Amino acid sequence: MPTTDEVREALKTVEDPELHMGIIDLGLVYGIEVGGAQSDEVTVTMTLTSPMCPVGPMFTQAVESKVRSLPGVTSTRVELTFDPPWDPREMASDDVKTMLGIW
Repeated sequence: MPTTDEVREALKTVEDPELHMGIIDLGLVYGIEVGGAQSDEVTVTMTLTSPMCPVGPMFTQAVESKVRSLPGVTSTRVELTFDPPWDPREMASDDVKTMLGIW
């Protein structure tokens, strides 16, 4: 099974399909649990940039696919939450803040 850090590293390559920026740098991933209910399961708790995100299903599928491609993972779950609401001023990396013109 991969470690939490290895899952996080793999998820750096998944981009928000509208912003074309990585979900880790955007701060959309709130948590990663390795070996939850099943020893071979990885659960990713994340949010979307908006509750009405039109590409939400495609986005969560990309996350599931990326995690499932890691060695030892046979089960993945993506749990969406909007608590707390995503706020790039607080949650995004400094590079993303610069790209979004927040600074």
